[in-house]
Amino acid sequence: MDRIIYSVLVAFFISLLEGPIFVPLLHRLKFGQSIREDGPKSHLKKAGTPTMGGIIFIVSAVITMAIMIREPGDEAMIALYAFLAFGIIGALDDGLKIVRKKNLGLRAYQKMLLLLIVSGIFGYYAANNPNIGTSIFVPFIHVNWDLGNWYIPFIIFYFVSVTNSVNLTDGLDGLATSVTLLIMTFFSLISFALGHYTLSIFCAVTAGALLGFLRYNAFPAQIFMGDTGSLALGGAVAAVAMILQLPLLILIVGGIYIIEAVSVVLQVSSFKLTRKRIFKMAPIHHHFELSGWHETKVVSVFCIITVILCLVAFLSL
Repeated sequence: MDRIIYSVLVAFFISLLEGPIFVPLLHRLKFGQSIREDGPKSHLKKAGTPTMGGIIFIVSAVITMAIMIREPGDEAMIALYAFLAFGIIGALDDGLKIVRKKNLGLRAYQKMLLLLIVSGIFGYYAANNPNIGTSIFVPFIHVNWDLGNWYIPFIIFYFVSVTNSVNLTDGLDGLATSVTLLIMTFFSLISFALGHYTLSIFCAVTAGALLGFLRYNAFPAQIFMGDTGSLALGGAVAAVAMILQLPLLILIVGGIYIIEAVSVVLQVSSFKLTRKRIFKMAPIHHHFELSGWHETKVVSVFCIITVILCLVAFLSL
């Protein structure tokens, strides 16, 4: 338990110390965020705020993991590899947005292809790892469901869904950071309880790094995590749950991610079929904004919901 606490503290202070370095550096490099023209008008003043801030907590996590974990094949390192792999895809997307000076990075098919390839690699690894295998735990029912040959396609769909959902959640100052901080804290406790001690350290490291990053990402944000950060976090959360054989648990603890993604699907489907919108704007956090909620209220309420969902998830195991 001491190592877990030290992991949180080390990652937190590294992130905290990186802020004064990366925020002005990204400003000088003109790595500013381009704001979507059809977004809330209140967000237009955020144009130019440095993006790719996910580098802060990614670097913090890598340094702390190098200190705490020594075995390259350890399950905690596998989670870190997912964290980095999806972060690299996000960095490519952010980089193109910066070069083009508009909110358009990788083309949809390019991004999806990269996500599918990386997801397939981790699905193949898990299916052939005797410590993970092709079985998943079903919450509440308390049974292990062996997916057999369907496991790899399921994991590919799962990783793509989780990473895109976290990406959609990253639309308000501190929202994705705060929600994922709570989810990683939950998985740190679960990993420790199930005897996955090094994986618990990885989750603690990520939570600590996010806590330090929140100092610069909370409203009013001095820096955005960008796709670099949101895809990395999605990959990390998905990998941890996969290793624990608990991917279905994301439907509970990641309820905010799911709601954000579903709101977009419903909005697009409704508009295409009926030419009418269900929400004032999607993802749903923008709907609440346009309904008069301040950003900080949306973030606070979504965090409260996540805490409740984490408690429900504890009861489901």
